[in-house]
Amino acid sequence: MASNEELLNKCENLDDGTVMGSCQVLLKMMDEKDIEIEEEGEQTYLQMAENLKPQDVSKVLQLALKVRESGDIKDPDLKNAASRLIRAIEMS
Repeated sequence: MASNEELLNKCENLDDGTVMGSCQVLLKMMDEKDIEIEEEGEQTYLQMAENLKPQDVSKVLQLALKVRESGDIKDPDLKNAASRLIRAIEMS
């Protein structure tokens, strides 16, 4: 399993459709389930999903890592979506 830093480095020049799709799924699910993770910025998760650019992948990865490791978030679908995104980046 890659370290968080290795995953973030992979995100820097990533323009992979699978990864981008996984990012959008995670963001939309977080929006639907009203998940709040301390995040600076004025965009909602849905706005982030709709305006997603390759350079945003590292931000979404950080959210996915927080979701996966959070003891407060119990939703298995959300945790699975976060894990799928992390695996897609590992495999890229």
